[in-house]
Amino acid sequence: MIITPSSQIVGYRIVETLGLVRGNTIRARHLGKDILAGLKNLVGGEIEEYTKMMAESREQAIDRMIAHAAELGANAIVDVRFSTSYVMGSAAEILVFGTAVAVEPE
Repeated sequence: MIITPSSQIVGYRIVETLGLVRGNTIRARHLGKDILAGLKNLVGGEIEEYTKMMAESREQAIDRMIAHAAELGANAIVDVRFSTSYVMGSAAEILVFGTAVAVEPE
């Protein structure tokens, strides 16, 4: 599956637009990670535990979007975008969305 944030794919032409596809996940912070993050906040620097959690969340959301596109018969997704929003004080949603298309080499 080809995935791109642009509306075109070099070397391919879009032969069919299949519709909007999306994937999301909601993750809550972990108390143990919060304690480590609080300590890290005192001295500064990257909070690696949260960086890892957000990266895993993005990958899970992408996997779900790809599965949705595959159900529609797509072999590519264009105009891919991410969005993050807080659901509650300790949980955030990662949403990825794009347009499922069928492409063929030019």
